[in-house]
Amino acid sequence: MLIPLAYGLAVVLDLFVVFIGLRFFFQPRAAAAGYGVPAKPDGDSAYLTVKGLRDLVSGLLGLALLAFSDAAAAAWFMLAISLTPLGDTVIVLRNGGTKAAAFGIHAATAAVVLVSAALLFAV
Repeated sequence: MLIPLAYGLAVVLDLFVVFIGLRFFFQPRAAAAGYGVPAKPDGDSAYLTVKGLRDLVSGLLGLALLAFSDAAAAAWFMLAISLTPLGDTVIVLRNGGTKAAAFGIHAATAAVVLVSAALLFAV
């Protein structure tokens, strides 16, 4: 029962990150607002594209590890990648975002990613 849960949670998280990355490509302003720091109307859209690319690649890498590697490699990836939502928490707080977005979205995501890593390590 632990194996499907561990892999299932990791796949869902990776697919969600792919979705977020694609959203930054196709709906950058809405995605930025959902991130917790709305984009400035006259801001440089390249930064939104960079965010999208970062998320897209992270999600695809996680899926590749799950498909072509073992649980330990995927677990180490999840442990390392948890730094992304932790960093996003700080970014939101330092750039005028709400505490609700910082902790409710990003810190909570980091916690779930750490749970995923722990489950993969346990497999």
